[in-house]
Amino acid sequence: MSILEAHEAMESPLLRECARRAGLLRPAILWEPIASPGESRELDADRTIYPASTIKTPLAAAALLLVARGERRLDERRPVRRENLTLNDATSPIEPGYEASLEELCRYAIDRSDNVATNELFDRLGRERASAIVRAELGLSATAFHRKLSGSDPLIADPQWDGEHRNAHPVRDAARLFRLIAERAFPGAELLEGWLGDQRWNDKLSLGLAPGDRFAHKTGDTSEVTHDGGILTTGDGRRAAIVVYTEMPSTPENNARFGVFMRLLRHEAFGDLP
Repeated sequence: MSILEAHEAMESPLLRECARRAGLLRPAILWEPIASPGESRELDADRTIYPASTIKTPLAAAALLLVARGERRLDERRPVRRENLTLNDATSPIEPGYEASLEELCRYAIDRSDNVATNELFDRLGRERASAIVRAELGLSATAFHRKLSGSDPLIADPQWDGEHRNAHPVRDAARLFRLIAERAFPGAELLEGWLGDQRWNDKLSLGLAPGDRFAHKTGDTSEVTHDGGILTTGDGRRAAIVVYTEMPSTPENNARFGVFMRLLRHEAFGDLP
């Protein structure tokens, strides 16, 4: 069997059918039970899709790895730079001149999806250094940090950007990172899952949860893509990493389709929903 044939054999009819019934257009999906990685299901999981704000999860992971190495401290504070200001879906809790700690920046980037905090992390960590450490220590081989985030057009000035490459964090890398977080496989993973669990944007996969479920997750939104992914923990303790990227604009109608998908998949995978 060729590599291409092996990859095609892994494509999941179940995921394709759940996505079709939910109305997700051109999705890339990976579902992986935490205790049974051999039972994972995927659909086009390596396709290149702009990650939007899902890039913030590996960026925060890079910060925690650098802290573990002694190269950074969570309590280190520096003034927020005016150059990093951009719009957010919610008012940013940090302003130019505020001395934000590294821990605050990581938490705000995750639980609020704050773009200003994210751009500060780009500066403090260094995009090449952050890319290298998540690849080497977490195996996120296709993940890379290239450009700061903008909440609207025109894009913010980013002199360090090479003018060509976009941020990269495909579905396969995202699912791997969530599994590593759930398994506490690197320093700071528990802290990162806590921030993901405090997520304030819950209008996608969270809509398909059952009573007693918990979902520690990160969304991504632009006028061209809408994504969600994280760690599902059921009321009886079963866990799975689930990541869904789509090439649909982020609108309330499209985002609601994620909830339909989650409910369908959860029922088929765990068999305990009507």
